[in-house]
Amino acid sequence: MQNIDQEIFNSIKLGDEKVLEMLFHEYYQPLCQYAFSLLNDREEAEEVVQNSFVRIWEKREEITIQTSAKAYLYRVVRNSCLNEIKHQKVKNQHQEWSKMDSAGFELASDSMAIRGELEQKIKEAMQKLPEQCRLIFSLSRFEELKYKEIADQLNISIKTVENQMGKALKIMREELKEYLPLILLLLKNFLDP
Repeated sequence: MQNIDQEIFNSIKLGDEKVLEMLFHEYYQPLCQYAFSLLNDREEAEEVVQNSFVRIWEKREEITIQTSAKAYLYRVVRNSCLNEIKHQKVKNQHQEWSKMDSAGFELASDSMAIRGELEQKIKEAMQKLPEQCRLIFSLSRFEELKYKEIADQLNISIKTVENQMGKALKIMREELKEYLPLILLLLKNFLDP
């Protein structure tokens, strides 16, 4: 790192706004172009660059650099862009879920009927399980016992419990495969506050 870069950041650390302003004027446009190349949104790119400079000022006392001022600024903007991309992915995913909810999946009024139908299908699927398999599945999923507790209670090995649960889950998945999207939707609505 050059002495000039060290002096620049030392001045910023000491609260010299004019030095930060000088960096801003020198690097604003190139950093905006760089941010735009990552975000593909000009306004968002400008906002990221502006916020990066604000953050540098706010955290000026914590700044430690071992590179040039230019490299440091590009790294700060790159990290900010990556954070913005992550944020946008989460936001878009949430919007997709919201669209699904409002696009005909209004379960509030129909949820009792759907749940009743689903419970009936689960009972029917469970009846197709062999007796020991059904018992182990019930103890695990409805009574929430651990495999060791089931093995102790039924006086069988843990490996037998694991094998029987694997068999039960395979049969249940096969029997309920057409209802899986509905199950997931019910769980989502059940778990949302």
